[in-house]
Amino acid sequence: MTPTAPPATATTSTTARPPTARTEPTARERGSRQVAFLATLALALVCLAWELWLAPTGRGTLAIKALPLLLPLPGLWRYRLYTYRWVSLMIWLYMTEGLVRGTSEGGAGMALAWIEVALSLTIFIACAAQIRLRLAQARAAEAGSTGDPA
Repeated sequence: MTPTAPPATATTSTTARPPTARTEPTARERGSRQVAFLATLALALVCLAWELWLAPTGRGTLAIKALPLLLPLPGLWRYRLYTYRWVSLMIWLYMTEGLVRGTSEGGAGMALAWIEVALSLTIFIACAAQIRLRLAQARAAEAGSTGDPA
């Protein structure tokens, strides 16, 4: 007779989190998603227009900076929390560029840089709101499922 391995244990019900009954986002979550999505799309369009037509620098190769803004759009639209988290960090690169060019350029370039700063700040606030709302909802669901009052 060969020794047999003990049966694999499944996770106990105390460690597994039950699925939440909520399937639809709240109105505030929808609002922050729409603001983040539209502001990211607007920033990509502003970056393209800025570097290709409105106030180009060089041969327009800086227009490539709009490509990273197109990558998170599907994740933002689908409420992917991971996407909101990394966009809220990535957007500071655009904020920094806008601040530098807004204080060092003149004319149309300066105006476009300040638009970039405003859109970057809007994206950050919308992403932060989405993250806070989702984490608060998850904590509330967890507290409700365990029966803890706090």
